[in-house]
Amino acid sequence: MNKIWKKYRFLILRRLTQIAIMFLYIAANVWGWKILEGNLSSSKVVDTIPLSDPYAVLQIFAAGSIVGANALIGAFIVTLFYMLIGGRAFCSWVCPVNMVTDLANFIRRKGGFDKVEKKWWASRNIRYWAMGLSFIISFLLGTAAFEIVSPVSMTHRGLVFGMGFGWAAILTIFLFDLFVLKNGWCGHICPLGGFYSLVGRFSLFRVKHNQPNCTLCMKCKEVCPEKEVLFMIGKKSLSVNMGECTLCGRCVEVCDDDALNFSIREFVKKERKK
Repeated sequence: MNKIWKKYRFLILRRLTQIAIMFLYIAANVWGWKILEGNLSSSKVVDTIPLSDPYAVLQIFAAGSIVGANALIGAFIVTLFYMLIGGRAFCSWVCPVNMVTDLANFIRRKGGFDKVEKKWWASRNIRYWAMGLSFIISFLLGTAAFEIVSPVSMTHRGLVFGMGFGWAAILTIFLFDLFVLKNGWCGHICPLGGFYSLVGRFSLFRVKHNQPNCTLCMKCKEVCPEKEVLFMIGKKSLSVNMGECTLCGRCVEVCDDDALNFSIREFVKKERKK
């Protein structure tokens, strides 16, 4: 049991967090609970604290619409949290689509579908282009463009209010990640992930590499959805300094050498001893 917990502790905690958040949203809709109401775009905690998706709010601004005070306050709270503490943790600890993509990539690794990836290549910067395009389309159409087609919003609304066409979005992403491109949606295309990568670039919590312990087994890169963030493996003892890290903790779990762990970011470099 201890070995299972050590190997999957962050995965278990992430799933419990994601399920708990979804349950509270569903409970608010079904039983009228006031703990967490609304959806991932706009919520209220204990019927008091507003929370808003800052990316959605920016799209509304781009569309030329008026944004309410609660939405602005909620967007500020969420942005501040991920900017200072959470980094891109939304993608691995909150987003329901993460469970779909993780399952697809688990089957991909175990089933040997990674060989298919050699036939396909896509830049991870696509998500940033998609984010910029969403603001342009929002401006042209006068509505929050990505929110209309967002698989994240469709999946969340579907789980809370009934799936409808949400199943089609889930199935499409699952098959795309399984057969076409490894970590295709979250790692290459999703503009929401790109947004949180920029917001959380200087957050406090980081994964740190302890080079002397590293045996270059590369298990960490095998499971990491954003393996480019582990550029320092086997080279230097550094903390991940890229906003693309989702803080999922998978690299920490699979490292048998204790070469990777969570730590608080060091903003001031320590002076070398003379």
